[in-house]
Amino acid sequence: MSVRTSELPNPAPLGLCAFGMTTILLNLHNIGLFPMNSMILAMAIFYGGSAQIIVGAMEFRKGNTFGTVAFSSYGLFWLTFVYLTLFPTENPAFATDDAAMAAYLVIWGVFTLMLFFATLKANRVLQFVFMSLTILYFLLASALAIPALLPIAGIEGFICGSSAFYLGIAQILNETHEKTVLPVFAVGSD
Repeated sequence: MSVRTSELPNPAPLGLCAFGMTTILLNLHNIGLFPMNSMILAMAIFYGGSAQIIVGAMEFRKGNTFGTVAFSSYGLFWLTFVYLTLFPTENPAFATDDAAMAAYLVIWGVFTLMLFFATLKANRVLQFVFMSLTILYFLLASALAIPALLPIAGIEGFICGSSAFYLGIAQILNETHEKTVLPVFAVGSD
């Protein structure tokens, strides 16, 4: 028996919560509240990384190109982030220098900006998530040259992660209650 794609549940809230919560925790570190530790890296591997890759596959099954690309890509971002963080501890010769890390962050910023344009037909909260994430990547790249920017990037990243978490929870609550519990500000309804 095959399942019609219209009968599949919406996987986006899982991906949004995974991205949001992992982003919040990493940026609490960037603000300076605690050091980089296994809690952040575990979230990045298992929730921010693996859960989003699974959501990307689920979005593929639903025929959602944007969801497939976005969730899969950011899931893989988290896994590469962990690798770039941990691999040099075992192999210091392969450590990424600041210029290379800046290039990594900038290319993710450019990619995110391109995806932002695809959100212009989506709700305002999703637009905010992608625009604030674009800004975050460029702030993080800049903080490599100007370390005083890191706590500012952390605050901005906390806001970005919180907006993704909000959108994930809004989608869950609005669907469950079959009415708007938390607004997402659909395009054309402003």
